[in-house]
Amino acid sequence: MFSKDVVNVKDNTLHSNNPDFYMKNGLEGEVDRYKDAAIEKVKFSLVIKPAIISFLALILSFFLDLAYVPLLGNISIKIAKTLFPTWTPVEEVITPYSFWWLPVVVYAFFIFMAFMAYNKLKAEITRSPASETIDRIITSYTSIIDSISTALPLIGAALLLISIKLGEEIFLGLSVPFEIKALIILAIGKLFEPVLDQLGVEFQNIVTHVKDIRDKYFSKIQIENSKNLIQQISNKSGMSIEKEFSVKDMEVYKTLLEQTYGLSTALAKNFASINELIKDITKVNTFDNEKIAQLNQLALSISAASKSLSDDKTLVGLKSLESIVVRK
Repeated sequence: MFSKDVVNVKDNTLHSNNPDFYMKNGLEGEVDRYKDAAIEKVKFSLVIKPAIISFLALILSFFLDLAYVPLLGNISIKIAKTLFPTWTPVEEVITPYSFWWLPVVVYAFFIFMAFMAYNKLKAEITRSPASETIDRIITSYTSIIDSISTALPLIGAALLLISIKLGEEIFLGLSVPFEIKALIILAIGKLFEPVLDQLGVEFQNIVTHVKDIRDKYFSKIQIENSKNLIQQISNKSGMSIEKEFSVKDMEVYKTLLEQTYGLSTALAKNFASINELIKDITKVNTFDNEKIAQLNQLALSISAASKSLSDDKTLVGLKSLESIVVRK
């Protein structure tokens, strides 16, 4: 019997009115209590609803038969007479073999596989809840059902090819009735897959809630440690904290720390790039003594030329040259 403060089986969640409830009672203990209650709630009867469609296909298989069916008789002939009142059945020379029981046996095997998957999921989730475990179990049992439902029509097709040579009696009496039931089993197998999917969804909900419990627990631990650290810093610095940090405050604090870390990383990269650039510049010997001397000589020549342009005689000569060019 579980206390109301620990487990609420109706909505499949774990509750506590005390915020330090998980801290005091231990994480694993609360997870085990929740798992036991939630797994106990998951009954095998939950497969009834998703199995309705495949069960209707099983019922339909009794009406698709060439041979005699218990309680229904020669149902195919009866249906044909109902649809075509003037139709006269051909006198039967070959009595087909009755395979009405084959879909029933296979469907019972599918139900057994679903029950095995249910028990396997309960055992694995009780031991260690994990989504990968659920997927692996559901996939393995789905593969078994799909393999059987696919293999029977292929076997029936092989029998059809063989019976063509063996004669009409084998072809109409054995191969055709078997192939009809094998195709129906293929349809039943495809329609039965939602049963295993429903089992996977139910147990996946338990795994998800267990993960939420653990996340909330460790978030609580992180918040408590951060508050204690801030309190210690404030005590050493002589400051007092007037308000407690809420979860929202801690999220903002975490976001600021992440932004600060990103900015520091970017600055470090920039300083490293600048340092490499300075090293490359120092390696280049661009301004040596010879080039500086050439630049000085060029500057003196430019200065002398500019001084000569300012001379009166030079200006008179330039004006005379201009007058000659213009007359031409």
